[in-house]
Amino acid sequence: MRELLQRFKDIVVYDADREFYAKIFPDSVTRDDLLRMRRMTGKDLSAVLTIENTNYDFPWSEGVFKDCFKAGYSCWVCEDVDRILGYSIVSIAVGEAHILNISVAPEEQGQGIGRKMLTHLIEVARWHKTETVFLEVRPSNLGAVALYEKMGFNEIGIRKDYYPAQEGREDALMLALELFY
Repeated sequence: MRELLQRFKDIVVYDADREFYAKIFPDSVTRDDLLRMRRMTGKDLSAVLTIENTNYDFPWSEGVFKDCFKAGYSCWVCEDVDRILGYSIVSIAVGEAHILNISVAPEEQGQGIGRKMLTHLIEVARWHKTETVFLEVRPSNLGAVALYEKMGFNEIGIRKDYYPAQEGREDALMLALELFY
């Protein structure tokens, strides 16, 4: 029932007052107030692919994102009033959630958007009553590693040669967050 209500909310909720005040009285609303998480659609793929291709030397293809839709993964974008700032994808099954991708447009990094998306994915996992949230991250991605640690993730292992790199392969840190109810 909760999931059904959330799906309805994703379709119906629109805070016109917030957008109105942002345009008419820009100092009355913070940027954080204008950030919104919503489900990713096929129409978002152009913007999502732009972010993906800018951020990664070995980006996901459009086909990979379409496969995420087909598989029923929970795919989200974070947007302000007029553009997509980042996206995130989580797979949920059998009491576990696996964060597959979180990415923020380079010019928007360091402003709390990644934290907002990660917090949202953890809430999505809670809606589904998952026990553990897993993810992999490059050890060289120091900003992401720091964010995950601040959010309570703990290192549970290393996947050797997991990521393609400019010179060979790079290991992945395996992280996990236990959810308690």
